Amino acid sequence: MCGICGIYNKREEKVKREEIEKMKKVMVHRGPDEEGTYLENWVGLGFQRLKIIDLFRGRQPMFNEDGSIRVVFNGEIYNYLTLREELKRKGHVFFSQSDTEVLVHLYEEKGFDCVKDLRGMFSFVIWDSREKLLFGARDRFGIKPFYYYNCPRKFVFASEMKSILTLPEIKREVDQESLIHYLTFQYVPEPATILKNIKKLPPASYFILKDDTLKIKKYWEVRFNPEDKPLTYFVEGIREKLRESVRLHAQSHVPWGGFLSGGIDSSIIAALLKEIGDISTFSVGYREKGYSELEEARRTAQYLKIKHHQYFISPEEFIQHLPRLIWHLDEPVADPAAISLYFVARAAREKITVSLSGEGADEVFGGYGIYGEPQSLEYFRSLPGRVQSSLSYLSDLFPQGTFGKNYVSRARKSLEDRYVGNAFIFGDLEKKELVKEGIPLVSFKEVTRRYYEDILKGHDEVTSMQYIDLHTWLPGDILAKADKMTMANSLELRVPYLDHKLFEFAATIPTRYKIKGTKTKYALREAFKDVLPREVINRPKRGFPVPTRRWLTGELKEPVKKILKDSFTPEYLNYSFVDRLFQEHQKGMADHSRKIWTVLIFLLWHDIFIKGRDPLQI
Repeated sequence: MCGICGIYNKREEKVKREEIEKMKKVMVHRGPDEEGTYLENWVGLGFQRLKIIDLFRGRQPMFNEDGSIRVVFNGEIYNYLTLREELKRKGHVFFSQSDTEVLVHLYEEKGFDCVKDLRGMFSFVIWDSREKLLFGARDRFGIKPFYYYNCPRKFVFASEMKSILTLPEIKREVDQESLIHYLTFQYVPEPATILKNIKKLPPASYFILKDDTLKIKKYWEVRFNPEDKPLTYFVEGIREKLRESVRLHAQSHVPWGGFLSGGIDSSIIAALLKEIGDISTFSVGYREKGYSELEEARRTAQYLKIKHHQYFISPEEFIQHLPRLIWHLDEPVADPAAISLYFVARAAREKITVSLSGEGADEVFGGYGIYGEPQSLEYFRSLPGRVQSSLSYLSDLFPQGTFGKNYVSRARKSLEDRYVGNAFIFGDLEKKELVKEGIPLVSFKEVTRRYYEDILKGHDEVTSMQYIDLHTWLPGDILAKADKMTMANSLELRVPYLDHKLFEFAATIPTRYKIKGTKTKYALREAFKDVLPREVINRPKRGFPVPTRRWLTGELKEPVKKILKDSFTPEYLNYSFVDRLFQEHQKGMADHSRKIWTVLIFLLWHDIFIKGRDPLQI
């Protein structure tokens, strides 16, 4: 895992070494072990390395035999040994054992199509001096980040947005449309960022920059193809594919282990890693009752006979670290679980350099509780039309919060109107009160419409919800925080559930084997019920629960109140509305913790990235 950056001056002005060095320095945490720079007239490439594979000869930027091709690469290619042997048989000569060098020769052999052969997580850029072009790509699910800035004079890219912002000519302007989407989703959906003019290369895409023209193309698509086969077929296939994925993801020349919560996803990964060798696992939690899975994780580790480590997070260190972690996140991501990830990564880094985790299992196998909603709404929809109309009429008369009102409301809506993804913070009416007058209020459908148009034909609602989350929630929240919080600690995180070969098999599982009654991820649970205790197999999903709701009326009340007041942005938000939310939360009138947290994160982000305040001084 590494940090990459670079500059391409379209007017053929020489790239200054100091520019590349500044870009590298700001993300040294991504690769503290080694660094490299390559300059060729109007092209500059920079690299910070975290040593994982071939510790002594994997230095980047890496080149081919005659030096005409240079690459900077962030991530891992898990099938690199197979590709290496195929390339050697075709006459390619290798001087290292690095997966990066495989990428160099694969590009020589297959050109832009090389990305289709890669099995892994990656973002990379190749400078082809013979063709005078830049070529780069991002992995299929967006596990590794890729930011870029493109203007008539230059093209700039980096693993982190703050690296691009070291260039003084790039203005720090909030994109108002992105802000509105952030207030809806709790993150900025790709390919936009919170800043104007800086974008993200979409997952499963590559770019070509030649003759001042930037072209972006998709090389892979998420496709669901359910097959009418017995459960035993899918159970056996999941076992085989996931075991293979974990084995490939465990390749490393440095110590590795895993994150372990009380849930099934990380428990399966830990069990499969234990089949390969002795491992260490890591968990974090909170002392507040109901907000920790440490005891469940400890029992799972004890059952698997693995060495386990745990850490309690206090509210004081939670808020103390928050500004620095927002700096690491680059963009506002209002998911409190990001802070939990930071602390578990910090604990793991004391023992290991590579950790495997369970991200992606819910999107791939149907694990979120909300995926059971279509089944629950069927009762209302099965009622005679006259009864539906009567219940709808009565529901409209009842005040907000009345039992059953939300159920009827959601049952009456189409999936496109009611489901925006796993997070839905501020609705349209609330945003009218929250956002400063004059800022255009865009609908969340500007983000989700294109995905619904792709998936709704011929697929049920559960599959459509998975499709939405795979394109929005997964890269925008889950993978963004996973990458940034682990890299903040110079720890490489690998996610075996997001192996695309495993996904392509999982995409053939019919919905009846994903959701069965109240049980999610049914086929996955069945596949590994013999390797884990029954209590783990049957345990419902909890995620990384964080006691922000309780803390906002207790330990964090005064610190948060101070931030809301001192850091407020009247050019974007209305303070009176935010203060009302805060007061209602204090009085127990409503749980506004997610909404308050979403505003709080944006204010701190604005302090750091727009006002230029030192995160250590906030």
